[in-house]
Amino acid sequence: MDPITQSALGAALPQSLARPEGLRRAGLVGALGGFLPDADVLIRSPSDPLLFLDYHRQFTHSFAFIPLGGAITAALCVLLLRGRARFRELWLPATLGWATHGLLDACTSYGTYLYWPFDLERVAWHVISIVDPLFTLGLLAGVVLATRMRSRWPARFSLLFVCCYLAFCSLQVTRAQRVQDRLLTERGHQALRGEVKPAIGNNIVFRSIYESGGRYYSDAIRVSWFGATRVYPGDSQPIFSVQDFNSKHRLSALHRNDIERFRYFSADFVIEDPRYEGVLSDFRYAALPNAVAPLWGIDVLGTPAHQHLTFRHFRDIKPTDRKQFAAMLKGQPLP
Repeated sequence: MDPITQSALGAALPQSLARPEGLRRAGLVGALGGFLPDADVLIRSPSDPLLFLDYHRQFTHSFAFIPLGGAITAALCVLLLRGRARFRELWLPATLGWATHGLLDACTSYGTYLYWPFDLERVAWHVISIVDPLFTLGLLAGVVLATRMRSRWPARFSLLFVCCYLAFCSLQVTRAQRVQDRLLTERGHQALRGEVKPAIGNNIVFRSIYESGGRYYSDAIRVSWFGATRVYPGDSQPIFSVQDFNSKHRLSALHRNDIERFRYFSADFVIEDPRYEGVLSDFRYAALPNAVAPLWGIDVLGTPAHQHLTFRHFRDIKPTDRKQFAAMLKGQPLP
């Protein structure tokens, strides 16, 4: 999730166990521990644009790395505090803060290597969006109150809020999955695989994707907290055949290997982008929940054969897209 939420959760857990006189320090150290795992985004290479895909949410987010991550955070805090606190006093809050990061990221849909190095599965529970203002504000309120009141009870209530909120989000995902199942029945489709994930910033509108009959389908599903559900039908795109693409364009071994890396990163939900010739994109994400308009991809035909493939972001969101997304949130017909 976003750095603010990760830092807040990293602070809340050690604060919930700290003594009143140590609440502020526990919160600061825990917040740093909750933030630092994302330093893996610095693992980049100018000659290999896909390197960050290999390492983001990898070893720094795993269970096995938590004790070492806590030690790194505690040592850094000793330096920042110029020796005013001892390493053994800081290791526990730093480790608790670090421990929250990977678990929270696994609740999103991006994919997290929780079991590295023993298993390279990208864990994604699709429970919550990578940005959820309501979740973040509720968590921050507890951390701020705990710090100002010098009481660990607000931090404990914020952790209770986190558990309840994630449980409710899980219920929303389950409801959206039932709608997807009903949609498949109505269309007479047999899904080989599929996913339902919350759209950005909320737990009401979900992106539904599935593979059936040689095509990927996308739809938006609105699951109201109290009212009826609604489906906003989307579009479809042929599944990507790496063999056909390789034989058609006679790709170099370097490019074929980079395509395999991207396929693994995107859980093999890869399409030939209908907007840009020669670009392979990640079908899982789009500016609109029901659209075939991926947010990122790799430029295959636009990259020289001897160079690693270029990674491209597509962040141009039109005003009409914003209006349609607002209509979905409100449960209104699309403009």
